[in-house]
Amino acid sequence: MGMTTPPRTLAEALRARDDESLAGLLRARPDLLTPVPGDITQLATRAGTRASVVRALEHLDRFALQTAEALAVAPDPAPYETLLGLLTGDGRDDGEYRGDADAAIGDALPAALTTLREQALVWGEDDRLRLVRTARELLAPSPQHPSPTGLGPTVAEATAGMSPGRLQDILATAGLPATHDPVSAVTSLSALFTDRARMGELLDTAPAEALSVLDRLVWGPPYGEVTPNPTPPVKWLRDRGLLLPVSTRTVVLPREAALHLRAGRAHRVPEPQPPAVEAVANRDPQAVDSAAAGQAFLAVTTVEELLKSWNGGGPAILRAGGLSVRELKKTATTLDVSEPVAAFWVELAYAAGLLASDGEADERYAPTPAYDDWAELPAQDRWVRLATAWLAATRTPGLVGGQDAKGRALSALGPDLDRSAAPEVRHRVLALLASLAPGTAPAPETVLARLRWERPLRGASASAGDTTDLRSRIALWTLNESELLGITGRGALAAHTRALLDSEPAEAAALLAPLIPEPLDHVLLQADLTAVAPGPLERPLADMLSALADIESKGGATVYRFTPGSVRRALDAGQSAADLHAFLAAHSRTPVPQPLSYLIDDVARRHGHLRIGAASSYVRCDDEAVLNELLADRRSATLRLRRLAPTALAAQVDPASLLEGLREMGYAPAAESAEGDVLITRAGARRTPPRTAPVPVPEGPPVPDATLLGAAVRAIRAGDTAATVARKDNGTTDAPAASSGSLPRTTSAETLATVQAAAMTGSALWIGYVNADGAASQRVIAPVRVEGGFVTAYDHTADEVRTYPLHRITGVAELADDATP
Repeated sequence: MGMTTPPRTLAEALRARDDESLAGLLRARPDLLTPVPGDITQLATRAGTRASVVRALEHLDRFALQTAEALAVAPDPAPYETLLGLLTGDGRDDGEYRGDADAAIGDALPAALTTLREQALVWGEDDRLRLVRTARELLAPSPQHPSPTGLGPTVAEATAGMSPGRLQDILATAGLPATHDPVSAVTSLSALFTDRARMGELLDTAPAEALSVLDRLVWGPPYGEVTPNPTPPVKWLRDRGLLLPVSTRTVVLPREAALHLRAGRAHRVPEPQPPAVEAVANRDPQAVDSAAAGQAFLAVTTVEELLKSWNGGGPAILRAGGLSVRELKKTATTLDVSEPVAAFWVELAYAAGLLASDGEADERYAPTPAYDDWAELPAQDRWVRLATAWLAATRTPGLVGGQDAKGRALSALGPDLDRSAAPEVRHRVLALLASLAPGTAPAPETVLARLRWERPLRGASASAGDTTDLRSRIALWTLNESELLGITGRGALAAHTRALLDSEPAEAAALLAPLIPEPLDHVLLQADLTAVAPGPLERPLADMLSALADIESKGGATVYRFTPGSVRRALDAGQSAADLHAFLAAHSRTPVPQPLSYLIDDVARRHGHLRIGAASSYVRCDDEAVLNELLADRRSATLRLRRLAPTALAAQVDPASLLEGLREMGYAPAAESAEGDVLITRAGARRTPPRTAPVPVPEGPPVPDATLLGAAVRAIRAGDTAATVARKDNGTTDAPAASSGSLPRTTSAETLATVQAAAMTGSALWIGYVNADGAASQRVIAPVRVEGGFVTAYDHTADEVRTYPLHRITGVAELADDATP
């Protein structure tokens, strides 16, 4: 759809685009697609709404945003040369921004303009560039919203409420000819400020203090406060219009004067090219991959250790949701990490769907059934699951310990940790690392500078160095979390991560697998009741050893310690002393030490000697002397024991409390069932009901796929045809359908006759239609069949065959002879 004349509106500019260009607009600004616009005019209107324009501006890079800001202070419309001059200056500066810098701006400006045009923020030919009105209002200067360029209002805007007498005084003091026409006075003053020679002569007569005042205002903000009796330098500037009054106490430097002082530049530092990401070290890629693989394996084992510690039911959930500070500290102690790192592991397990609330009345966190499936996977596949969940998660663990907008503390697993920008920032950071040579570790500050150029804070100046904004903090957290998770090694991106970013998880797992240490099937037993695991252990061995001993220290080698309590824990799980002796002999590369054998036999000898059951609860024992000892022990007073028989005692506490109380007294009782069988307590039996992983909170509407874009463009084109096609009005006049703004009206008989005739001749009609919900629309249809009170027709608006009840058609009109779709 070409145009022979320049477009007069944004709608005309959009109508002149081809389908691919319209699809590109909807892809770049997906908020325009919900719901699908009825025609091009609706699309243009929606593209100019404040919320949509704000979202579009926030997705521009630094130079595209600077280009839009320059257009906001340029005349409307502005030729390309004017825009280029605002970015490069007029050549009167000291040369700092000339030469190569100006050439770079000239090279980058066409691409920036193309971006703005594609996103419907700028329209018009190069000789008449127009910024969308809403964008101009957002970026143009005002006392309430200073321009990002630091420029103030024009002379015409600043003098809008000034009296003619005051204007005459300014003209006389500035040496300009008097005029009684306010418009001519403003024009004369503006011409003075834009005349390089005359403005230079005027400033040459200015006092040095006045020039100092201008220096403070020239790069913004352009507003200053004055006293009722201003100082002589300020009075000199005010009398000559270089400072114009905004209120009784505020003055402003007009835009034309500021541009002269800036040598014509709208920005102090134009940034046509993104800053380079600098390297702090170039490491051996193999060493990077090995370091990352080691950390990846540690990440998998840490998450597994966390979930094992919550196997029997994790910590209680706060009323407001999340973990309490005390429970987070306990978790950090269990994992032997700091609290922020513990919060990261907890949130990672939650994001991967391995951890959730159990939904009970006494609500607690517990592993999900998905954890059991995950635990059976090879280590590399488990890591891929964790890394994939981390990349997509909007949960932001770095916020834990901070406060929300209402001053409330943010807790791990709490409800207020979702930040929709997190996935995009993570991908941008990793994409920057992936763009570097393998083994290159970047400087974090250069990564942040590059990210701020790619997505600057709207309204921030080009030289802004604010690293406290949320996106910068997420970027820093991403670098730290990448190292913890094994995404990077020694600061550089690993090879398996590059494959993962290319959406090839199978290849990522294959690259990681050879670098993960093979699990061992043995330990080294020592005489001090410890066992040393010189590396990762096979899963059955690790599970059994964790039940039989307590972990004393972790690192390259894990040290386990055997205690009476740990041995009793293994016996409670159904193991016998013989089983434990055989297990240790089979998996130890050193002989089983005698003290360890004695410890197992001693605990096993006493284990199960006492039996606990539910009566309220009871104790039975074949040895009457042991029961007599219990009754005589003052520590058993809280259990309220009484003798039922020579070999049985009753207690007034539940079996679990009785079991725990006797163990604290030094006994080793065993619980039994109602049938008298010993109850075996197996670890890890508590699971939540099936749970799905938390859904990330999207940042705005999702990007539509090609199928949806194609359908949307066809619908918009068809609707535009229906809205703008010419029709015959009463058989005599041709007029655009959109011009009337109302549905066609004909009688039922006329409607039926016209539709039947169109079905016989195969011609198209313009109809008004009201659906069952009362929504009215205009459509262009080609009737095929009319029967039973319905018309079946090809609907050019919907691009499909539809059937319409005749009683819902408000009227029909024939199309002009040259307007058939």
